[in-house]
Amino acid sequence: MLNPELLRRNPDLTRAALARRDDESVRAFDRAVESDTVWRELTARVEALRAQRNEQSRGLRGKPSPEQLDQMRALRDELAGLETQLQSAEVERDTLLSWLPNLPDASVPMGKDDAENVLVATWGEPKRLDFQPLPHWELAETLGILDLEAGARLSGARFFVLKGAGAMLQRALTNFMLDLHVHQQGYTEVHAPYLVRGEVMYGSGQLPKFADNLYHDEEEDLWLIPTSEVPLVNLYREQIIGPGLLPLKLTAQSPCFRREKVAAGRDIRGIKRVKQFYKVEMVRLVEPEDSMQHLDALVADAEAVLRLLELPYQRMLLCTGDLGVAMAKTFDLNVWCAGSDEWQEVSSCSNANDFQARRANIRFRREQGGRTEYPHTLNGSGVALPRCLIAILENNQQPDGSVVIPAALRPYMGGLARIEPVAQSTSS
Repeated sequence: MLNPELLRRNPDLTRAALARRDDESVRAFDRAVESDTVWRELTARVEALRAQRNEQSRGLRGKPSPEQLDQMRALRDELAGLETQLQSAEVERDTLLSWLPNLPDASVPMGKDDAENVLVATWGEPKRLDFQPLPHWELAETLGILDLEAGARLSGARFFVLKGAGAMLQRALTNFMLDLHVHQQGYTEVHAPYLVRGEVMYGSGQLPKFADNLYHDEEEDLWLIPTSEVPLVNLYREQIIGPGLLPLKLTAQSPCFRREKVAAGRDIRGIKRVKQFYKVEMVRLVEPEDSMQHLDALVADAEAVLRLLELPYQRMLLCTGDLGVAMAKTFDLNVWCAGSDEWQEVSSCSNANDFQARRANIRFRREQGGRTEYPHTLNGSGVALPRCLIAILENNQQPDGSVVIPAALRPYMGGLARIEPVAQSTSS
């Protein structure tokens, strides 16, 4: 949530910052400003009437006269009506605020969509295989590790089943990443619920805007998480973090559930865009003045995963038109996939500034008894499956149809160095 003071103090600066996103954000901001003006006017009137009521009570001497009783009733009724209006105005103001996106950082480039994101750095050379490579959905079938038909029979479109070495490879990737984040990069591992309350989704910024893309259990009013960023960011909701405890670095693996309402096309082939997948997430809660340095460190932590897996990647700075609602600045990491002949995003590393902390009411103190402040929150994929799995399969495929396992993963695969094609049965 934006600081409500941005509606009042130099709103033109806030309006200009939001205009870098899109015109609708500006219109939403103007509606919020109007609503806040009404709320403040009603607040002043309510406070004046309360003061008048208190003065009236102090002026009574003995039993009130009928005239005084009439005046007290009139004042009470007027105050009750205004208090009802004030409550409605506050709900309207807060609802409008909840839809406003974060302000983009000044370093974020202008742009309408992902076509205008900026290439910042590359690592490794995209593999150009000297044979006709297969996309992962064909390759994995010959390896006997992916069953798309079974996924569809069990759950419908955009679900899948991994078997044998495929399931083992996914587990190996998850354990490898967690070990790296915990033992080498200093994160604390967390296992959190996959079903959370609506206010938790609100705190991280998924609600209200993305309700249509989330799975919701209406009976118990619980939401399936789209990423473990949601519970990790909210781990300290409604809490005050004591002096000396920041920065906090948290990591978790979890399934992620998303409706993925996109048009049919190339993106739905195989397991690139699915409704349930696994991801390892990194979250940091930091002091505000340090957050941009922590963003660079977070990106480096995600890049370390890809380098150890020997996956060529691009680091992209997202433009204003591709920036997430809750984020002030984001870098995407895209890996090369030789079989699909394309770059695929496997990590987004973002700084939300105090946007999420305000929504979740997370505060911290620099010293005992000091004033409370909102920390900045950052999150990054460390990294997302199954796209990382796709890149490993497609980049490491061999002319005989086998796939070489990256050296960093072999200890997690029981020493397995290569996945071999399964023998194809023949019918008489």
